[in-house]
Amino acid sequence: MNQGIQLFPEQASSVASRVDALYFFMLGVATFFTVLIFCAIVFLALYYRRSAHRHRARGHSGMVWMLEVVWIGIPFALAMVMFSWGADLYFDIEVPPSDTLEIQVVGKQWMWKTQHPQGRREINELHIPIGRPIRLRMISEDVIHSFYIPAFRVKQDVLPGRYTSLWFKATKPGKYYLFCAEYCGTNHASMSGHVYAMKPADYAQWLAGSSDEPPASAGEQLFTNFRCHTCHFQGPDARCPTLQNLFGSTVRLADGRTVTADESYLRESIMDPGAKVVAGFQSVMPTYQGQLTEEQVFQLVEYIKSLKIVANEPLAPAAAESTSPTATPPSPQP
Repeated sequence: MNQGIQLFPEQASSVASRVDALYFFMLGVATFFTVLIFCAIVFLALYYRRSAHRHRARGHSGMVWMLEVVWIGIPFALAMVMFSWGADLYFDIEVPPSDTLEIQVVGKQWMWKTQHPQGRREINELHIPIGRPIRLRMISEDVIHSFYIPAFRVKQDVLPGRYTSLWFKATKPGKYYLFCAEYCGTNHASMSGHVYAMKPADYAQWLAGSSDEPPASAGEQLFTNFRCHTCHFQGPDARCPTLQNLFGSTVRLADGRTVTADESYLRESIMDPGAKVVAGFQSVMPTYQGQLTEEQVFQLVEYIKSLKIVANEPLAPAAAESTSPTATPPSPQP
């Protein structure tokens, strides 16, 4: 990151220059009309001052309607230009490419906790490769936060109980500031960190230096520890839906609605299983609200997503285990 005093942060992402261009255009329009109106006020105040001998009883000119068309038409045209420009930029920022690298982010008073697909964890730091789209899937453990990287010109609120996402593509290596842009408590000002944009080879080398367990593997361990397989298996005696190939599919609910099994649906089914009960099943699963951290929910969701590639293999070795009187309460029911 450049040193010294800067009027604006450097442009280090694929959308930074476009965001700045729109900003400067809107600033230029606002400045032009502010100066124009100020000059008109001063001129008219002096021209029609009390001591000036001016005729103030003139009738309406036939060209007044043209003046009204101009002062309505020009602001309308400028507003539509800004709207169209902003809408095009908004959709590009909000819709990530299909080849993004997904990184998990949990906001917590007062730190940012991140985890890469390969398992490496960070606190108040984020290492990313340049030239590749990065998608952050984010949630808060407590209150509303806001993930903000000025050099990338991206910002997104991070909410408790709900996933939000943010994507960007870094274009130059460097160390960039990361802030929480939403007041979140006493130590809000200390909830900051750095983003390290690295060359792909350096990023791969950095990832290789970690022994952290990948989220899907940790989720599989949680799935086993909570004995989720005692209810989620294929077979006529299953008390909960099978999770194989579930992610991304369309799920029919008991009330007749259909939903897409995305990350938000999976999380809700773990934390509030009675909210969307699958058709053909009863609401028998207890909630895991307060028993799992948001990081553990991330891990379970990643494990369930990984089951999409499994074909026709039961999740439990025997259906009889699901009806065992010693079995623990049922596990998350998407």
